[in-house]
Amino acid sequence: MTRAWRIEFEGALYHVLSRGNERRDIFFGDDDRRLFLDTLGDMTQRFEIDVFAYVLLDNHYHLLLRTRRANLSRAMQWFGVTYTNRINARHSRSGHLFQGRFKNMLVQNDAYLLQLSYYIHRNPLRAQMVERLADYRWSSYRAYAYGRQATDWLDTEVVLSELVNVEDRHKAYREKTQSYAREAGRLWEDLRHGFILGTEQFVGEIKKRFLPETAHRDIPQQKSLIKEIDLEQVLARAAEFLGCDVSGFQKAARVSSSRILDRDLLLYAAWQLGVRTNSQLGEIFGLTGSAVSRRVAVLRSRAATDRVIREKMADIKAIIEI
Repeated sequence: MTRAWRIEFEGALYHVLSRGNERRDIFFGDDDRRLFLDTLGDMTQRFEIDVFAYVLLDNHYHLLLRTRRANLSRAMQWFGVTYTNRINARHSRSGHLFQGRFKNMLVQNDAYLLQLSYYIHRNPLRAQMVERLADYRWSSYRAYAYGRQATDWLDTEVVLSELVNVEDRHKAYREKTQSYAREAGRLWEDLRHGFILGTEQFVGEIKKRFLPETAHRDIPQQKSLIKEIDLEQVLARAAEFLGCDVSGFQKAARVSSSRILDRDLLLYAAWQLGVRTNSQLGEIFGLTGSAVSRRVAVLRSRAATDRVIREKMADIKAIIEI
């Protein structure tokens, strides 16, 4: 497995995600969830990490955090190994608990904190685990929505301070989170190269500051930053393989049902390249930025159960060398 490239510096802000091995559960009961939070608290003290939001699902977790030191990799490696060892000892088991290395998205600044926290906290709703977020115990939502602090290491003040000109920040946070489903697609319009959430100027600063002169093309994140991609040429090759015309999607008032899959496959390939925002991709395919997010999600969901779609996605990936 190619080692992921981590951009680390003091004060860096990240959205972190890790899944269970083979998408299996990483918790076997509520005591394990408490152990997870205790271990997370140990990590915050040991590595000087500020955790702003978290949610624990059955087979994965999300974190929103800031590193005071340039040490994300060391902190998360310690956390993964320590929690796994503690779980294995408790349940007399052995072997891996998590699926490979954790994933992270570098976030430009605090301007994204509120939206990311809404997104993280709404996960139990999207997974249909609860009907009301207030009923879900294993996230930081209730600390934000009602001031019910379940841990002494969670920092809610930084995020809540982004809510200005409101009398009751907890009430305002509840209302914003509950209505966020309609706005969620906008958050990912600033996702660039698949792992940086921010402006093009921020990406340029990151490249100048952190991209090594001898960048490795076998490391996906570095390849994405160093490779000047002609998106139109890439899409033309993929469209030729599918037997369709990209311009036809842009001009069509309505895409026929027989061509929707082709459009979504091309859209997904372009989205994976990470060289355009969702709004820019929408202009190519005659969609809004939020519609791009929805179509990508639909295709990924279909691919999980449809072998033919998975094979087509793999073929296109090989053709355009993502």
